[in-house]
Amino acid sequence: MRVAVPNKGRLHDPTVELLEKAGLEIQNGAERKLYAKTVDPDIDVLYARAADIPEYVAEGAADVGITGLDQEREAEVNLVEHLDLGYGDCRLVLATPEEDDVSSVEDLAGTRVATEFPNVSRRFFEQRGVDVEIINVTGATELTPHAGMADAVVDITSTGTTLEVNNLEIVAEVLESSVRLFSRPEDENHEKIQELVTALESVLQAEERRYLMMNVPEDSLDAVKDAMPGLGGPTVMRVEGEDSMVAVHAVVEEGDVYETINAVRQEGARDILVTPIERMVR
Repeated sequence: MRVAVPNKGRLHDPTVELLEKAGLEIQNGAERKLYAKTVDPDIDVLYARAADIPEYVAEGAADVGITGLDQEREAEVNLVEHLDLGYGDCRLVLATPEEDDVSSVEDLAGTRVATEFPNVSRRFFEQRGVDVEIINVTGATELTPHAGMADAVVDITSTGTTLEVNNLEIVAEVLESSVRLFSRPEDENHEKIQELVTALESVLQAEERRYLMMNVPEDSLDAVKDAMPGLGGPTVMRVEGEDSMVAVHAVVEEGDVYETINAVRQEGARDILVTPIERMVR
């Protein structure tokens, strides 16, 4: 099975890191060849431009691909989305020069809109019944209104800072995007794909959770259990040599750790240990 991943840019490193956390270590990946082996002899990695990955998957050059939703929508191919991998968050937005005082999409009827995402932009305006001329550019989209090439832009942004620096004001959101895992609707490697989905999902499940371990007086167990917002009931085990003490283990959301520790301490818990979780398969 071939997994297409971004060959460079802001999506490359977090993608490789996620695969390795899932146990799929890439061998000789630093050489940035077209292909790389992994520790699984049945899985190879294919390096490609993020924008090309949807086509690679659709045409069968790769079985699965990891790239942004914006790239998949722009490619206009028939793929199945398996997972939102939780990074590469960005937005495609419609923006105009601040001095133009444009307040709605309809105000742009009959104008020119520059973008690196002509297909997504065309659909956006067609769905709203607004007729515009789409101008396809390959970089520095935010400069086109100031150069007289366009009246507005559909551009990608994470924080909006670049648009602000170039005196552009957001009029509407076109698409919210993040990195996803895609495959073709029907693939002969379905079982292997599902293995990969499970492995990646186990990392995502673990990232925002922590494993808590503590010793609790047996007569305080019910109170401690009530104080723990765990995923299901905690695991309780008897502590050898401590007839009146039990060990309590539980998985909790990272954001609940601070309050949980204080709550269980007040109920008599001690020797509290908090550890990260590498993977969690449900």
